[in-house]
Amino acid sequence: MGEPHFLVVRLSSLGDIVHTFPAVAALRETFAAAHLVWITHPRWKMLVESSRLASEIYAVETRSLSSLREAVGQMRKSQWDASIDYQGLWKSAALPFLGGVKRRIGFSSETIREFGVPALYSEPVRVSKAHIAEQNGELSVRAGAQRVTAQVLLQISEQDQAALSGYLRQHGVDRYIVLSPGGGWRSKCWPAERFGMLCRKLHESLGFRSIVNVGPGEEDLAKAVVSAGDDTRPVIYQGSLGRLTALLRGAACFVGGDTGPLHLAVALGTKTVALFGPTDPARNGPYRGPEAPEGVCRDIVLRAQNARTTHKRGGQPDASMLAIDVDAVFDAVRRIVGATA
Repeated sequence: MGEPHFLVVRLSSLGDIVHTFPAVAALRETFAAAHLVWITHPRWKMLVESSRLASEIYAVETRSLSSLREAVGQMRKSQWDASIDYQGLWKSAALPFLGGVKRRIGFSSETIREFGVPALYSEPVRVSKAHIAEQNGELSVRAGAQRVTAQVLLQISEQDQAALSGYLRQHGVDRYIVLSPGGGWRSKCWPAERFGMLCRKLHESLGFRSIVNVGPGEEDLAKAVVSAGDDTRPVIYQGSLGRLTALLRGAACFVGGDTGPLHLAVALGTKTVALFGPTDPARNGPYRGPEAPEGVCRDIVLRAQNARTTHKRGGQPDASMLAIDVDAVFDAVRRIVGATA
């Protein structure tokens, strides 16, 4: 019997892929010699490569018929032991189905939000774990993994590390904390003006410069942070994913909401202060897995007591995010970096 062949599907996005790594690592740990193909969006190919979990990556643009046709053709050329769809959408579930994979593992209807998707799986799995990383791991266990999650060490290229070092020298930055005011849904974002006020307190009381990470379309947030924290010279960062990875790994702490950069920072071992409101930290919070040392505080999650979990995407910060004040966030940062501040 030859090496097992697994097809892993997780198309996007940053935080969701990071939360899939521990589950795929558990599969790789059990089947070290397996040929493991990961299907993802071209934007995230480098991120998947950095995990070194996949033997091969199919970069698929789901809006391109030619890209889909090519991927399905590649799938049909191989004999697969199983496919595992960690995304649970019609577009992700359809790929192994159309690719002729006979054993197709995915979430049952209790977990999936798009109606009817489990009909495309031969083995829909009803998960019982609270955190999404461990729910993903339950799919890996169904495929034969001996445990739910395993540790992942993300790689950073020498070029990205060197580019970041030059960037920090250019801006005169030594000790820094990364702040991330964005987050896709504005309803799960903490107000940018409060991030600016936090910049002031971090610099005046702890001596840290702040680097503000923002994505495309979030320039207004960056301006608001700089305006509120002007005399502490916060640095705005908008760059490649590889350099962001290097930036996060070198930070004394990361502060932000339920976003991809938060989960990437956690995966890199960086300490975090996570600000939660409409999303549930029990499901989506910082995840370090069973290898995390006991008694070591690496993450502090702040969430208002009256916060209600909802996936409704609003254009303004949710009331539960407004209930988190600057002093509480500063105190959490001070506690978490206290040994080095």
